[in-house]
Amino acid sequence: MDITHLLTPHDVLKNCFGYDRFRPHQEEIINNLLAGNDIFTVMHTGSGKSLCYQVPSVILPGTCIVISPLIALMQDQVESVRQLGIRAGFLNSMLLPDDALEIERAVTNGDLDLLYVAPERLMTEGFLAFLKTIEVSLFAIDEAHCVSQWGHDFRPEYLRLGILAEMFPDVPRIALTATADEFTRKDIIEKLNLDGARHFLSGLDRPNISYTVELKNNEKLQLLSFIRDRHQGESGIVYCTTRNKTEEIAEFLREKKVPAYSYHAGLDRHTRLKHQNIFLQNDGIVMVATIAFGMGINKPDIRYIAHLNLPKTLENYYQETGRAGRDGEPAEAWMIYGLQDIAILQQMIDTSQGEEEFKRIQYRKMDAMLGYCESGHCRRQVLLAYFGEKFEEPCGNCDICINGIETIDGTLIAQKALSCAFRTGQRFGMNYLIDVLLGKPVERIRHFGHDTLSVYGIGKELSASEWRSVFRQLVAVRFLKVDMEKRGGLRLTSKCRPVLTGKEQFFLRKDPVIHARSGKTGKRPVNRPENAGDLPGHSMCHMELLDKLKSARYELAQERSLPAYVIFHNRTLEEFATVLPDSLEEMENIHGVGKTKLDRYGKFFLEIIRKYKQDR
Repeated sequence: MDITHLLTPHDVLKNCFGYDRFRPHQEEIINNLLAGNDIFTVMHTGSGKSLCYQVPSVILPGTCIVISPLIALMQDQVESVRQLGIRAGFLNSMLLPDDALEIERAVTNGDLDLLYVAPERLMTEGFLAFLKTIEVSLFAIDEAHCVSQWGHDFRPEYLRLGILAEMFPDVPRIALTATADEFTRKDIIEKLNLDGARHFLSGLDRPNISYTVELKNNEKLQLLSFIRDRHQGESGIVYCTTRNKTEEIAEFLREKKVPAYSYHAGLDRHTRLKHQNIFLQNDGIVMVATIAFGMGINKPDIRYIAHLNLPKTLENYYQETGRAGRDGEPAEAWMIYGLQDIAILQQMIDTSQGEEEFKRIQYRKMDAMLGYCESGHCRRQVLLAYFGEKFEEPCGNCDICINGIETIDGTLIAQKALSCAFRTGQRFGMNYLIDVLLGKPVERIRHFGHDTLSVYGIGKELSASEWRSVFRQLVAVRFLKVDMEKRGGLRLTSKCRPVLTGKEQFFLRKDPVIHARSGKTGKRPVNRPENAGDLPGHSMCHMELLDKLKSARYELAQERSLPAYVIFHNRTLEEFATVLPDSLEEMENIHGVGKTKLDRYGKFFLEIIRKYKQDR
C-alpha cells in the first residue's frame, strides 16, 4: 500500500500505526517539526518518542535521517517500521558494500522515508557530502544523552553532531532521550546547538512498574526465588556488572530449568545477535546481560528488570528499568545490593581518568543512587524528584509503601562504629570491626591488641547483621570509605566529623523484613497511554482463542524471522479474542491494526477467529 500521500498526522497515525489518538505531547511535537522548528524532548521509555519523527517522515518530502548508536538493533528497528508501511533502510558497518550502495540509491531516488545511520558514518566527510546531494526532511538524534559527559552513556562521536545546525540550517532537528537530569539537559542543548529549540518534557512516572530494593545475601538464590515466585514463565532482563558474572548467572538459571541466555561485549557478534533474537522472538526468556544490552530494545512484554549490582547512576537505573512493561501492563524493577557494590562504585570513580570536576559530578550521581536505595521514603517519589519531578502522594506500588520502613536516631550507634574504625587504625574491614564491637574473643583481635581498646565490646546491643546494616549505611552516606588498596579497610572521611563530635544527628534506616508478594505485581492502577485504546478486560477474553492466536503469531514470526510483537502486540490479540471480529472492516477498528498490517495479516488471523467461533 502506498502511504506517501497521506497529508495529516492523524491520517498517518491511524493508517500506519492503527491508533485513534496521540499520546501527550506527540501531536504538538509533530506539528512543530512540520513547521520547521527544532525540538528537544525528554519522554520516558515506552511513551512513543520514535513516533514523533516517524509521522513527519511520511508527510514531509525527502528522507528523515535518524542518528542512532544502536548498530546491532537497526535492522530490527527498520523491519518494525516497514511492517507499518513506512519506507525505511539503514546504513552501518554490518552491510555489504553492494547493499549499502543500493540503500544510497534508494535515498537518492526519494524511495525512503527513514534512513537510520550511526554517528560514526554520519560524520564522515563522504557521507556529509552525500547528504548535500539529497533532500533531507528532518534529523532525529536518538538517545541524545550520549552527547553529554555528565550523562550515563557518553559516546564521544556524538560531540560532533552540533555541526548539523551549521551545515543544514533549514532542516529541523529533534533530539530525544528518556533520561536526563537538569545538568545533563543543559549539556545536550549546548553540545547540539539547540538553544532555539522548543522543549517538551513529559512526565517520567511509569505507574505500571513496581520498585523493590533488597539487601544482598545470596544473590543466586534470591534471584531464583524472585523469578519462580513472581515471574515464572515471563520475559525479563537480569543486569550484572561483569561479563563473567553474566555467564555464571545464566548457567545457574539454566541448571534450575529457567531458559536464560547471556549477552555482553565479550561475545562474538554472531552469538550476541543469536541470543538477542531468541529473546525478542520468544516468550519467557531471561536475558542475563551487562549494560551492553538493552538500549533500543522494543520488546513490549518484558515483565521484570532485575539488578544484581548497583547501577552507576539513577539515569542508568531509570533507563534500564524502563525497558519493563512497555505494553502498560504491570511490571517490576527489582534490585539487590550490598556493601561491596558501594565499594566498587567508589573505586570506579577514584580510578577513572576524569578530571576532579568529572569525579565530583560522578560522586554526586553515586550519592543519589545510594540515597534512593537507603531512603525510607516512597521509591517513586525519590526517583522522580531526582529528575526534578514532584510526585505528591506515596505511590503504594513500591517496597517502601508496601512493607513500610522504620528509622531511629542512630547517632550514638554511628559514633561507636566510626570510633571503632578510627581506633583500630582505619585499615580493617567491616567484619573485623563488628567482631571488635561485639567483643568476640578472636585470636586476631588479641594479636593486634584491640581487645584492650575502649571500643572493644561496646556494641553488644546490636546483632552482627544489624551492625552490617549500620556500616553499609555509613559507607552509603560517605562517612566511611572502603579502601580497596588495603583489602577493603574502612577509613573515615571528613563528612563524618559533625556526627562523630555530636554536632549533628544521624538517623539509621532499620532494614525491613521483606513480606512475600503474590506472583502478580503492580498494585497501583495502571494509567494506559492515551493512544493505547480501551483494552477489554481479560474476564471477557476468550482465553482458548487467545492461545491459538499467540501460537499462530509465533509460527508466522518464525517463518518471517521477526519478533512476534512486530506482527501484532499482545494487546491487539487480546482485543481480537474479546471482540471476535467477523470482517476485515471490524478488525481495522481494533487498536494496533493499521492498513498495512491489515493487508498483510488480517485474513490470516480472521480465519483463525472464524474457525474458533464455528467450533464452539
